Amino acid sequence: MSSTVKGNYEGDTQVLKKVLVANRGEIAVRVLRTCREMGIATVAVYSELDRDALHVRLADEAYALGGQTAAESYLNTEAILDAIEKSGADAVHPGYGFFSENTDFARAITARGVTFIGPPPEAIEVMGDKISSRIAAEAAGVSGVPGRSQTLVHADEVIAFGEKFGWPVAIKAAYGGGGRGMKVVKGADEAAAAFESAQRESLAYFGRDECYVERYLTWPRHIEMQVLADTHGNTLWLGERDCSCQRRHQKLVEESPAANFPDEVRQAMGEAAVKVSKACGYVNAGTVEFLYQDGEFYFLEMNTRLQVEHPVTELVTGLDLVEWQLRIAAGEALTFGQDEVRRQGHSIEVRINAEDPSGGRFTPSPGTLTKFTQASGPGVRMDAGYMEGDTVSQYYDNLIGKLVVWADDREHARRRMLRALEETVIEGLATTIPAAERILEHQDFADGIHSTKWVEEVLDLSDLVVNVTSGEADDQGRLAKAVTAEVNGQRYEMTLYLPEMQAVAGVAQPTKKARRSGGSSAVIGQAGAVTVPMQGTIVKVMVEVGDAVEAGQTICILEAMKMENPITAGAAGTVTELKVTAGDSVANGDVVAIVE
Repeated sequence: MSSTVKGNYEGDTQVLKKVLVANRGEIAVRVLRTCREMGIATVAVYSELDRDALHVRLADEAYALGGQTAAESYLNTEAILDAIEKSGADAVHPGYGFFSENTDFARAITARGVTFIGPPPEAIEVMGDKISSRIAAEAAGVSGVPGRSQTLVHADEVIAFGEKFGWPVAIKAAYGGGGRGMKVVKGADEAAAAFESAQRESLAYFGRDECYVERYLTWPRHIEMQVLADTHGNTLWLGERDCSCQRRHQKLVEESPAANFPDEVRQAMGEAAVKVSKACGYVNAGTVEFLYQDGEFYFLEMNTRLQVEHPVTELVTGLDLVEWQLRIAAGEALTFGQDEVRRQGHSIEVRINAEDPSGGRFTPSPGTLTKFTQASGPGVRMDAGYMEGDTVSQYYDNLIGKLVVWADDREHARRRMLRALEETVIEGLATTIPAAERILEHQDFADGIHSTKWVEEVLDLSDLVVNVTSGEADDQGRLAKAVTAEVNGQRYEMTLYLPEMQAVAGVAQPTKKARRSGGSSAVIGQAGAVTVPMQGTIVKVMVEVGDAVEAGQTICILEAMKMENPITAGAAGTVTELKVTAGDSVANGDVVAIVE
């Protein structure tokens, strides 16, 4: 397909000449690259913080949206529509997240005669809403996880559901995915706080706060099926992805094909995915997600967009899914049938997030990439949204990039990934690479017997300590410095810990940098000061001056990188001073309260 190819999309002849990518980070870069290969001109949009971002540098044109937060920029419909008008773009690719599953946005695009590179708004309306998607799947003969097919209004409804079906239960964002806005409730006493938190996260990430509740399975695997559907009545399933390695219900490692997965179940799941897709009149690339346990699978939801983990399907099938998104949007028919889909070898993807996995806490870790050495070699692919020198902001998703490998079989792919992770060097902030290495090295993963709860309930990361070579001090006030030494001709890489100093005009001077905590709990400084271990925004203060608190009790909730993190007291005492209110921005090391 080239920039002059014509095709029918919803009955109209289209000529894709210029595509605006209404997103940022690695997915924007991913789409821009395929457009470039296909000869299609590209347009980027950016917030104030993304003025010099990689996706902006790669696009043919770029337009400012203004603002810093997602709500002020990438969720600002009028600003994006203005960029479409100014650029003359005739198509919009939404990526994932933000407006990718927003019916109103899709309709606003198509109402202007601009092609939306995704499903028709009507399909998003059915499947983008997780509640109506459950109903549609059941109508197509595909059973889902037991749940309540109405939007939650009050936490009492969560309690009633839990009392009827048993605890724990899951509260989920009705218009979201990727684990954002999802909270597991273990009992009635947690329902109110979990419901409120789920609504906040859902609104921040997807622009809507509707939620629903369903049963939370005990030891499931998360298996999803990639589908492609054109406007000529062809709907195909391309193969499954196992996304069971998760923390906070967000994926860390994905692979295709799934390990220890019977082919008869694969065929049945693929056929079920096609049924669900056809039931809502789906067009373009999409993913039907299932939970698999004890030989049975249950419909979970349909993501009406490109998935983060789509590269593993691309490497196994040899298909460029973004290219097919563009070709289908231009009206082309699929050039192959179900029997012609070929799956070869094994692919594994690791998400590299700006998070500190020390102690298994996965604390958001925004900052500047002072060094970024990317792995290469046979069967290795890196999809990154940043380069060395770029800054990962607290205001957006924490995904730095995706490391993907392919090999003839799963064991070779596993070993190749470990080699590639070792070659990948990132300095300036903490990343999830050390946790990914622990996952890939574990015998449970090698044997393919893990589940969605395995990372948090079985994998032991309590002794994991990530040292960030960024010039910041550790909890002992020491600076980590990477050095290379040679002993008897043998080269050694090591980390030295020096007193907290900084060089000023060639002379070492003490620095007053705040200490950096490895976890989401607060650290206790002088005079009982409760401090935050990262920059972010206070979304709720849980105590008042004069309250008696216990060690570990939540003082306030900090949002960073679209995740909520409890800031807790390090010791019992009385709150004598509060220094923040909801809505305040804080930096690493800022004091939020005094407990004495």
